[in-house]
Amino acid sequence: MRSSGAFKIDTDNTFQALELESEAKVDGETASDSESRVDTASLPPSADDTPEVLNRALSNLSSRWKNWWVRGILTLAMIAFFFIIIYLGPMVLMMIVMCVQIKCFHEIITIGYNVYHSYDLPWFRTLSWYFLLCVNYFFYGETVTDYFFTLVQREEPLRILSKYHRFISFTLYLTGFCMFVLSLVKKHYRLQFYMFGWTHVTLLIVVTQSHLVIHNLFEGMIWFIVPISCVICNDIMAYMFGFFFGRTPLIKLSPKKTWEGFIGGCFATVVFGLLLSYVMSGYRCFVCPVEYNNDTNSFTVDCEPSDLFRLQEYNIPGVIQSVIGWKTVRMYPFQIHSIALSTFASLIGPFGGFFASGFKRAFKIKDFANTIPGHGGIMDRFDCQYLMATFVNVYIASFIRGPNPSKLVQQFLTLRPDQQLHIFNTLKSHLIDKGMLTAAPEDE
Repeated sequence: MRSSGAFKIDTDNTFQALELESEAKVDGETASDSESRVDTASLPPSADDTPEVLNRALSNLSSRWKNWWVRGILTLAMIAFFFIIIYLGPMVLMMIVMCVQIKCFHEIITIGYNVYHSYDLPWFRTLSWYFLLCVNYFFYGETVTDYFFTLVQREEPLRILSKYHRFISFTLYLTGFCMFVLSLVKKHYRLQFYMFGWTHVTLLIVVTQSHLVIHNLFEGMIWFIVPISCVICNDIMAYMFGFFFGRTPLIKLSPKKTWEGFIGGCFATVVFGLLLSYVMSGYRCFVCPVEYNNDTNSFTVDCEPSDLFRLQEYNIPGVIQSVIGWKTVRMYPFQIHSIALSTFASLIGPFGGFFASGFKRAFKIKDFANTIPGHGGIMDRFDCQYLMATFVNVYIASFIRGPNPSKLVQQFLTLRPDQQLHIFNTLKSHLIDKGMLTAAPEDE
C-alpha cells in the first residue's frame, strides 16, 4: 500500500509528440485515425468520492487536513479488515487475493479501454477477460497440483486434469490467440495490437504477482503477513513524516514525496518489522506452513517450529555494547530475515509506487479508480505490494526453502512399482555407503 496524493499535471509535449508520430502512414492507412490516438482528454475527471457523512463532519477543515482525516479513517478501516481476513484463515486470504487481482486487472484494462477509445473494437473486453481466465487457470492449476497432491490423486477427474494441465492451458490460450487474429479489422490493426500488448502486460504484472503472494502464504502466514504489514507501515509512516516534517522533494514523479518521509518511514518500518516478527514467531499458527489435511478436508497450520522460529542468543558487537550495555541478546533468527524484508519494503518497495505514478502521469489521471475514498483504486493500494511479493518469493527460494521430504514422497508414490523399487535400492545402497545403514548378510 502506498500513499498517493493529488499531483500537478506536467505540461510536457509527450502527447503532442505521440499525436505527430501517429500521423505516419502504416500499410496504406493513417494511424492518426481517432481510434488509435492516445487522447486522455476524454477520460472522466476525478470526482469527490468522500462519503457524505465525512464531508459534513470535516466541512470546517482545510482541504489539507480534511484529506488527512479521510485517509486516516479509511486506513484504520482497511487495517481492521486486514485483521479480520487473517483471523478467518488461509482459504479466505486466498479468495481475497484473487478478488484483489481481478479488481486491479479491471482498473488497468478500463484505463486502456478509455484512453485508446476501444469502444468499437470487436471482442476486446471479452478477449481481455478470457485471457485472464486462461492465465488464472494455468497458475491456480499448478498451485492445486503442488499443494493438494494427495487430493488430486484421489479424485479421477482431478488426476486427469492435473496430468494434462499444461496442455489444456496452452490449448485455452491458443484459442484466445486465434480469436484475436480473427477479430482483426482494417483501420484498427494498430489499436488492436496496442490493446493486445496492454492486456498481456497487465496479466504479467497482476496475475503472476498475486500467484506469488499465494505461494508465500503456503510457506507460512508469517511470510504473508510480515511483508504486507511492512509495506503498510512504510506507507503510513512515510506519509506521517512527510506530512509533518517534509520539506525536501524526493522524486519528480511524486511531487508530494519527501526525503524526510522516505527516511523516517524506512527507520520506522525496520523497527516495526523487528517487533512484529518477534511477536508472530512465537505462535505456530503463523510460522507453520499451510498444508491440506486429507482426513479432515481442511487446512492445517500445526507443526514443530523450525530453528528459524526458536529463540537463540546472539553476541552484540563491541561498539554497540558500550552504548547499550548489553553483551548478548535473545531473538528469533527470523527477525534477522525481517530486517531484509523491511529494508526492501522501505527502500525498493516505493519504486513500485513511483512506477505507478509514472503510469498515471503518462495518461494524465490522478488515480487508477475511485474505489476507496481518499486512496483511489485498489491498484493504488497494491502497487508496492506486488513488487514486495516477488521479492519475498525469490528470498524464500534463495535463502530459506530446502527440499521438501513430504512432496518427494508424494511424487515417489505416483511412480510405477518397478521405478519405486529401483529408487529404493539406489537409496539403500547410498545409505549403506554412507554408514547410515548396515548391509544385510544377503546383500554382501
